[in-house]
Amino acid sequence: MLQQFPLIQYLNPHMESSRYETLLRLMLPQQYRMVGVFDGPACVGLSGYWLGTKLYSGKYLEIDNFVVDEQYRSQGIGKLLLDWLTAEAAKHQCETMMLDAYVVNHAAHKFYLREGFVIKGFHFLKRLG
Repeated sequence: MLQQFPLIQYLNPHMESSRYETLLRLMLPQQYRMVGVFDGPACVGLSGYWLGTKLYSGKYLEIDNFVVDEQYRSQGIGKLLLDWLTAEAAKHQCETMMLDAYVVNHAAHKFYLREGFVIKGFHFLKRLG
């Protein structure tokens, strides 16, 4: 997962590799997982995901940090990742899948809507400290 930091930077351009490593060490014991698509040795698309349960959704698979290398976009990599994640959700008897997408990421919104996701609400964030 550490080797995939360059792709993670597409979504988090100001993140330093040391912070990424620290956060992964905190996330992995909480069952954070990652799947990738490779072209030879190069990871060209990836997505993290979590499994959980919430009252409003039942058991779910949450997509996290879904990203495709800019040079590989519009070539089916995102669809391949999403199909794998959907199968993984079914394997774990999930009732729903969910994700957050940055407000300004209109291409992602279009992709997710085309793939059957609906906008359920707003995700609020409050920085502490």
